[in-house]
Amino acid sequence: MATRFFTEPVENLIEQFQKLPGIGRKTAQRLAFFVLNLPASEAEAFANAVLDAKKNVKFCKMCQNLTDGELCNLCADNARDRKTICVVCDPKDVIAIEKTREYRGLYHVLHGCISPMNNIGPDDIRIKELLERVAKEQVDEIIMATNPDTEGEATAMYITRLLKPFNIKITRLAYGIPVGGHLEFADEITLTRALEGRREML
Repeated sequence: MATRFFTEPVENLIEQFQKLPGIGRKTAQRLAFFVLNLPASEAEAFANAVLDAKKNVKFCKMCQNLTDGELCNLCADNARDRKTICVVCDPKDVIAIEKTREYRGLYHVLHGCISPMNNIGPDDIRIKELLERVAKEQVDEIIMATNPDTEGEATAMYITRLLKPFNIKITRLAYGIPVGGHLEFADEITLTRALEGRREML
C-alpha cells in the first residue's frame, strides 16, 4: 500500500487542481498549498467565484461566446458590423482578435474543432448554430479563423463546403500565423496582418 503524504482533504484538493489543463502533480501541490495558506475570507471568495461562474456563465444565444446574459457584449453592440462573422474555435480566440482593435464584425464560437482522433465530430461543436445564423441573418462575409493546424484546417474546409449554397464570401486568415500555431498565442501585429491579408476560400 502506497504511503499517504497528505491528509485526505489536501490530497483531494491536489487531485482537483491536477485536472486542470497543463497542471502536473508538483504544480497542483503548489496551488493547493497556496489556497490552504489563504485567509478564510479569500479562500471562500475563490470558491464562490468558481461556483458563481459555473452557475451564471452561459452561451450567447447569437454567437455562442461566453456571457452572463442573453447576448454577449459584442453581439449587443449595435456599432459592430453585423454583416461579417469571424468563426473561431474558442472564446480565448475572440479576445486575441479583439486585442488587435482592427476587427469590427461579429463572431461565432465553435467551442472546439473537428478531430476524429479525439472523437470530436461536426455534431459536437457549434456548426449547426452557425448555419442557422447565416440562413436567418444578412451576412456578406464569413472569416474562417480556426487555428492553422490539422484540426483547424479540416474544420474550416468542412464548414466552407456547408456554406457554399448560401453564396456568400468565405475567407481564411492569411498565414502570418505559423502552421500548427494557435490564435490565442499570436501577437496583435501578426493577427492584424492575418486579418488584412485574408484570402477567399474556394
